[in-house]
Amino acid sequence: MPTAPPALAPYACDAARSRGRLVSEPGSPTRSEFQRDRDRIVHSTAFRRLAHKTQVFVPLGGDHFRTRLTHTIEVAQIARALSRGLRLDDDLAEALALAHDLGHTPFGHVGEDGLDALMRPYGGFDHNAQALRLVTRLERRYARFDGLNLTWETLEGLVKHNGPLRTPEGAPTPKFAAHGVPKPILDFDAECAATIGALDLASYASAEAQAAAIADDIAYDAHDIDDGLRAGLFELGDLRAASPFVDELLTEIETAYGVLERARVIHELGRRIITRFIEDALGESARRIAETGAQSAAEIRAAGRQVVAFSPVMAAADRSIKTFLFTAMYRHAEVMRVREKAARIVDELFPLFLRDPGAMPLEWEGAYKGARDDSARARVVADYIAGMTDRYALNEYRRLVDAGMDLS
Repeated sequence: MPTAPPALAPYACDAARSRGRLVSEPGSPTRSEFQRDRDRIVHSTAFRRLAHKTQVFVPLGGDHFRTRLTHTIEVAQIARALSRGLRLDDDLAEALALAHDLGHTPFGHVGEDGLDALMRPYGGFDHNAQALRLVTRLERRYARFDGLNLTWETLEGLVKHNGPLRTPEGAPTPKFAAHGVPKPILDFDAECAATIGALDLASYASAEAQAAAIADDIAYDAHDIDDGLRAGLFELGDLRAASPFVDELLTEIETAYGVLERARVIHELGRRIITRFIEDALGESARRIAETGAQSAAEIRAAGRQVVAFSPVMAAADRSIKTFLFTAMYRHAEVMRVREKAARIVDELFPLFLRDPGAMPLEWEGAYKGARDDSARARVVADYIAGMTDRYALNEYRRLVDAGMDLS
């Protein structure tokens, strides 16, 4: 028999006490406010596009590797498990997990890096800021407002799930030290401050947002290993030598089952990685939350440190996996070969659309011509390119630049 969800802890976000939405709406008789947020995200255009956006591999090279969508679904499952275990609002955690990658460009991080460099004279590009633009501006589906009109708690978690953006003194945190906090985030924070309340960029986000963020790390570790092994980019022995944690898990599998088919070993390894990380995060997070003595979500935000986290031992295991994957997978010669082609597509489409906005669809050409200055026009082009799927970007490049371009 399925068990009922546990009663919310006092430090959880409570949908019944949400700070509300920028545009006031009557409540739903059948869903909580956070459930409505989750459902709006799932039904958004940006969410559907994740099915054809790269995780690590360009999907055109294989049908079974992760895309942004499959990764997002896996993150949501892990976030729900963590939230249930910590008696958090798992609808909010799921909504944040489902939204966390909405702002990613085509071709994964290579697309983001290229677009950020191209947009540097106009304020840069950041995928978290782009996700905020999507859910507050660019989704144009509802009669009464642009965006999805999400609750303050979901917007806050989307912006701050990776931690504060400012120090208590108001300076940008190290991640943003070079170029400052992205302008779209600052602009929206000011809008919130005048209506439903500022996002408080110097504080941590809710425990639900932190659960979604650590779920992302867990999913990356387990599933990039799975994809890398099945793609033949590295072997189990390579991973085993690089990570004592993985070596321990593989020894467990061998002790329990003896000799197994490679595919079964890979699956057993992945499920054990997820289970160990979840169990560790639940224990460490419960300890940290107890140390704070938090009796409200506000006290979690004011705790001054991340409360949903790995223990030091498991944080070291996480680092060992990520260090190995960076070299063996993300910088593998075959992956880099495809990345270079993908980078060329973004690098050449951006200036082409700036010069010739008529090459974009009429809706985007109109937005470009209605923009007030060069920065606003460049942002329209960035929005258009960021929303492309891998396949659409490739086809546009073939149509406009090089009909022979091939990413295989």
